[in-house]
Amino acid sequence: MKVIIAEKPDQASTLCAQFQRVKRDGYFEVKPNELFPNGAYCTWAIGHLTQLSAPEAYKSEWKKWSLTMLPIIPEKFKYEVTKSKAKQFNIVKQLLKNPAVNEIIHAGDAGREGELIIRNIIHLSGIRKPLKRLWISSLTPASIYEGFRQLLDDEKTKNLYFEAYSRACADWLVGMNASRVYSLLLKEKGINDVFSAGRVQTPTLALIVKREKEIDAFKSEPFWEIVATFQINGKKYQGKWQKDQQTRIMDVELANRMAAFCKDKPAEIKELITERKEYQPPLLFNLSSLQATANKAFKFSPKKTLDIVQSLYQKGIVSYPRSDSAYVTKGEAELFPEILKKLSAFDDFKDLFPLPKPSIINNSRYVNEKKVTDHYAIIPTEQVKDPKRLSADEQKMYDMIVRRLIAAHYESAIFDYSTLTTLVDGRAEFITKGKQQIQEGWRKVIFQADKEKDQLLPNVSKGDSGHVHKVEAKEGKTQPPKRYTEGQLITLMKTAGKYLDNDELEKVLSKVEGLGTEATRAGIITMLKDRKYIDIKKNQVYATDKGKVLIAAIGDHILASPEMTAKWEQRLSEIGEGQASPSLFMEQTKKLSTKIVSDAITVAPNWSFEGLKVDSIQRTSSRYTIGKKVGKCKLCDGDIVDKGEFYGCANYKTIKCTFTISKKILGKKISQTNIQKLLNEGNSNLIKGFKKGEKTFDAKLEWKEGKIQFLFEGSPSKN
Repeated sequence: MKVIIAEKPDQASTLCAQFQRVKRDGYFEVKPNELFPNGAYCTWAIGHLTQLSAPEAYKSEWKKWSLTMLPIIPEKFKYEVTKSKAKQFNIVKQLLKNPAVNEIIHAGDAGREGELIIRNIIHLSGIRKPLKRLWISSLTPASIYEGFRQLLDDEKTKNLYFEAYSRACADWLVGMNASRVYSLLLKEKGINDVFSAGRVQTPTLALIVKREKEIDAFKSEPFWEIVATFQINGKKYQGKWQKDQQTRIMDVELANRMAAFCKDKPAEIKELITERKEYQPPLLFNLSSLQATANKAFKFSPKKTLDIVQSLYQKGIVSYPRSDSAYVTKGEAELFPEILKKLSAFDDFKDLFPLPKPSIINNSRYVNEKKVTDHYAIIPTEQVKDPKRLSADEQKMYDMIVRRLIAAHYESAIFDYSTLTTLVDGRAEFITKGKQQIQEGWRKVIFQADKEKDQLLPNVSKGDSGHVHKVEAKEGKTQPPKRYTEGQLITLMKTAGKYLDNDELEKVLSKVEGLGTEATRAGIITMLKDRKYIDIKKNQVYATDKGKVLIAAIGDHILASPEMTAKWEQRLSEIGEGQASPSLFMEQTKKLSTKIVSDAITVAPNWSFEGLKVDSIQRTSSRYTIGKKVGKCKLCDGDIVDKGEFYGCANYKTIKCTFTISKKILGKKISQTNIQKLLNEGNSNLIKGFKKGEKTFDAKLEWKEGKIQFLFEGSPSKN
C-alpha cells in the first residue's frame, strides 16, 4: 500500500478525484484501482507543517535580544512541528508508520518549496521507506494519471531539496542576526522598533529607497522647446527644433529669440527617412512576466496575481504557476492545436480564429527544450474553460494567458517609422516624427482595447518648399524619476536592479541572476508592506521613513547589495542542479552573518538620520513590550507600564491610580524614549510635527501642575 502526501487539502482532493475514495479525518482512503492495486492513502500538509526552530531551542540564552549574544550560529539546524498544525502532522505520521504502507509518494508542488515541505514531514516523522516523486505541471486528470504512472525516483529531485533547505537555513541565519543587531543598535539611538532584515528583502528595499532618494534629490528645472507649424504644398504639419539631437533650450530669452528668428521664414524639406520595424509576438508567460503584465493592465499586486493563477491551476485549466520559463517542449506544443480548437468555440475568442499559423511546434521562439527548466511556460491546459464561468478576476487572468498563446500563432506587427527634417532659412533644423501601422498582426489579439492612432505625415518630398506659418517657444519642466509600480518591482527583482521594461528579458539576460525566485518575489513585496517599510499608493511604491532608516543604517554593506544577493541566488540554483556544495554555501553564509554583525557594530556610532522622522518609528504595542516598565508614576510613585495603546500606572487595580499617557498626541507617536525622559526628568526632547487643525507645531512635553503640557522652546510652558 502507498501513502500519497500532497501539499494542501484541495490538491489532495484533486489528485485522487478520478478514483473511488472515502474521506477520513485528515486523509482520503483510495480504493484499489489500476494504478494502485492495493489502494492508497492520500493525505496532505497544510503548507508548512514544520518550521526551523527558534534560537532558544539551541541555547536558552539565545532567547534574550542582546548584542553580546550575536552572532547566533547553530552548529546544525533543527526543524520542529508547527504547534498549530500538530494534529495534521500526527495524522500523516501515523499513516507513514502503518505496517501495510510500503512506499511513499511525494506529491508536493513540483518545485523547490514543495520539495522541502514534504521531505521535512517525512524526516521529522522518523520513517524510512521507499520514496517516489510525483512531478506534474498541470492538474488535469490526464496529467495526474500520467504522473502517477511515471513516478520519478526520489534521487532525481533530491538536489532541489538541498537547495530549498540551504535557502531556508541561510535566510534564517542572515535574518536572525541582521534583524537583532540592527534592532538593538537602532534602539540605542532611541528608535524602539523591530527592524526585520533579510537576504532578499533588504536589497529589494534598498532599490526602492535608492529611487526615493533620486526623487527627493531631484530639482525640477524649466526648459523651452521651439515648435513650428509649416505650410508646404498646401499641407500643414508641426515640427520641433533640434540641434545635435537635443530639443530643449534652458534659457528663455534664447528660446524667444530663436522663435522670433523663425517667424515667417522660408522652409524646405531637407530629408524624409522611413524605417520599417517588425515586432514579433511576445513570449509566453512565466510568473514574473505575468505579474508585471497584470499589474500594468489591472493594477493587480504580484501576490494577487499569484493567488488568482494558483486558483486557475487548482481548477486544472492552466499549468503550474510558479514557473520561471517562458518556453515549452514539443510535447506541449503538440497539444496546442487541440487546445486552441476548443478555445475557438467560446465567444471571447472566436473572432480571433482561424489562426494565421496553425502550429508553432517548429518555432524555437516558443518551443525550446533547452530553455524549459523544472516547468514550462504558464499556458492554458486541454481542460479549457469558458471565461464567463469564472469569477471576474479569474476571467481577466485566464483571458490574458489564453491570448498570449493565441498571439504566438499570429504574424508579426509591422510599423513604418518616418522622420521628416525641415530646414528653416537654410539654418534651423526641425524634426517631425510619424508612425503608421502596416500590419496589425498579433496586436489584434492582445491590444484590442488599446488601438493607437496612426500619426500620418503629410505627403511631401525632399526639396519641397514653403514657409513657417506659426512658431512659438513652449515651456516645460524636467520631471523626476518615476516611482516603481509593483509590477516593475517584480521585474527589478528578477534582474537584480537592472530595470528593463521589456517582455523579452530572456533575450537580454543569458542567465538571470535575480533577487529571490519566481515563487518568493510576491511574498517579499508583501513582507515589506506588512513590516511598514513600503507603502503602495495608486500602484506606486513609496519607501517609508522606517525603510529609509534601515537602509541608511546598513549603508553600502553587503546586506543591501542586489548584485551580491543575486550571486547567492545563483549559487543556490547551482545546488539545485547538483553543481555546488550545500555545506560550503552554509559555511560562507555563517561567515557572512558574523561580518554583518561586526560591520553594524563598527559603523553604528557614525549613523545619521537627519531629515527622517525617527520619532514616528516606535512600537506602539507588542506582545514583547506590553507590561514593560518605563518609569515611575507622577501621582503615586507606582510603576508606569506599557498597556498597549497607552502607558498607565500599575496601581490602577489596587488604588485606582488613573495616571495615563497616550502613545499618540495630536497626530504624533510619542516614543518610549521621550516617555522615559518625561517621567524621569520632567520634560521630553523636542518633538516635531504636532498637528492641531490646519496648524503644525514643535514642542516638548512637560509634567506641570499635575498634568502633561506643551513646552515651547524659548518661552514658558503653555497648555
